[in-house]
Amino acid sequence: MPSKETVKKALDAFNDLNIIVIGDLMLDRYIWGKVSRISPEAPVPVVDVNEEAERPGGAGNVVLNLTSVGAKCVPIGIIGDDLDGAALTDQLAIHGATITGVVCAENRPTTVKTRIIADNQHVVRIDHESVDQISPTVETALLERIEKVISSADAIILQDYNKGVMTKRVIHGAIELAKSNNIPVTVDPKFNNFFEYRGATVFKPNLKEAESALGRPLSNDQAIDRASGELLARLQVDQVLLTRGSDGMTLYRMGKEMVHIPTQAQQIHDVSGAGDTVISILTLAIAAGIAPDESARLANASAGYVVGEVGVVPITREALLTMHED
Repeated sequence: MPSKETVKKALDAFNDLNIIVIGDLMLDRYIWGKVSRISPEAPVPVVDVNEEAERPGGAGNVVLNLTSVGAKCVPIGIIGDDLDGAALTDQLAIHGATITGVVCAENRPTTVKTRIIADNQHVVRIDHESVDQISPTVETALLERIEKVISSADAIILQDYNKGVMTKRVIHGAIELAKSNNIPVTVDPKFNNFFEYRGATVFKPNLKEAESALGRPLSNDQAIDRASGELLARLQVDQVLLTRGSDGMTLYRMGKEMVHIPTQAQQIHDVSGAGDTVISILTLAIAAGIAPDESARLANASAGYVVGEVGVVPITREALLTMHED
């Protein structure tokens, strides 16, 4: 659990921070209802709908986590030339993001994930998306957007969902721009291009992603320690923060003792979006000058809050205020 001083320092600083989020923007659509019968047409539940909502998802959920605690944010990503894209940019703007970094990419749809939830349980998720790599023209447009806003940024988050935005060129260009402007860059990777983030400040894979990239199981602490040391050396990053689900997370730094942080979750309803919360709060804390171990503890406690909620929800300032040791 973070200290009271850490939480206070973080909240005082967040309002002054401006974060660039580069990654796969999505529209999350929610349909809530109740199930009282099984369909006579097939053995599936009939959901009587009582509420529908839309909000930014994917890298857009990182944006929500940032703006919900008072930070400013510029998302860099793509939408399709469709009504869902218009809805997504509207939602980003409503939540306080600057949308000048969003590029409309021709010949591909806006990524939409529709979740049907009945009686606080997920019934089904429906995805509309293209995972093809973006074109060189769109890559250039994204890099130009980054160059225009980086001078006022305090940090960059690279948020990959394997939907085609985080190409090698975009990754390398973003890290080079961050270095030339002396700002931290944090990474939430996926399986594709896992080893392309050389020179980032913080690399935050989960256990499954690390196992897949390294091609071996990480079934005990010794194996995890060796793997994290390998990632530090291979990627030349300052920190590796390995998230381990119900086992919490472990922070590794070259030449420093590892720091293990147990999970803070009191109850788990939905783990969707927990990684988004971790990278958001971690990045803000680092940009605010908070020590790496305390930054990780704050991020871990924040994730423990959001997994107790149904659906993908961001952390809030009110929730952060409850997260400290006296």
